[in-house]
Order: sequence, then structure tokens, then C-alpha cells
Amino acid sequence: MSTHPIDFELLWDHVSSLPSHRSHHSLHGPDHWRRVERNGRVLATRTGAVMDVVRLFALFHDSCRINEHHDPGHGARGARLAESLRGKLFEMPDDYFALLLEACKGHTDIDHHADPTIGTCWDADRLDLGRVGLDPDPAYMSTDFGREIASHGTIEPWLDDSDGTEHECMQR
Repeated sequence: MSTHPIDFELLWDHVSSLPSHRSHHSLHGPDHWRRVERNGRVLATRTGAVMDVVRLFALFHDSCRINEHHDPGHGARGARLAESLRGKLFEMPDDYFALLLEACKGHTDIDHHADPTIGTCWDADRLDLGRVGLDPDPAYMSTDFGREIASHGTIEPWLDDSDGTEHECMQR
């Protein structure tokens, strides 16, 4: 793991404040990023994914979209933004950073990935398809847990313990 903990709130504030077409409530804006982060944190409890990569993916994967529709290359632009901020606002070991870049670049063009961290990133994003009126399809999930959640139709049962408190993975 990184020797320098990532200040995620500082990083989120910085990226969210960059000039962009997105409002916080747009289809691909910061509200979506937060749901992807939430989904990824839940998934990572069973997939073995690298949590820092999953959380950074949530932030960067759609951060450089130029529109809300077909936007080829937006994942690669998000990866370049991450590259520009690495060493300034966060540190990450090279092998983990390579996973982040690959996850961002391929998240819309590739259906599945065998790496548990990249698969978790993509599943976390796809589990938020309800925002555009689509049900997540288990066939497009990379992880067993992603397929389980998609088959159930909602991530809601995995968000709260029976006593109504957040899972440990959701606490900040």
C-alpha cells in the first residue's frame, strides 16, 4: 500500500472544482462518482481489490467527459488527469497506478477483466446504470460479487447491516 495516505476529500474537492460541463447531479458527474465509489467499496470487501485504486477510479473515470452522450476517449482523458495529479495531490505505487490507468482507459470499451481490482472498478460503475434507466446485466460483470449484486437487481441489501449502520467499508 502507499506509504503516504491519500487525502481523498482534498482530491475530490480539487477534481470536482475543475471547469467542466458537469453539474454535480449530471449523469456522469460527481454524484455518479460517489455512487461508483460506494459500490466499489462494497464490492472490494469480497473481491480483494486494491481499495485506493477503486476509490481513485471512481473519481477519475468520468471526470474528463466533454458531454453526457457518446464521448470516445473520456476514460483516457481521466487517466491523464490522474497522471497530472500524481505526485502533487496523491502518491501511489507504480503497480497500483498502472491498474488505475488501465481501469480508466478501458471502462467503456472492454466488457470484462480478470484482474480483481480492474473488474471491481468496472462492476462498480456498471452497478450505477440505474441512473440512466438500465438494469445492470450480470453478463457484463467481471466479478462473482458484481454478478450476484446485478442478479439481485440492487446493491441496497449490501449497504446496511441489520442494525441500520453502515458497513465498515463505507465509513470514512
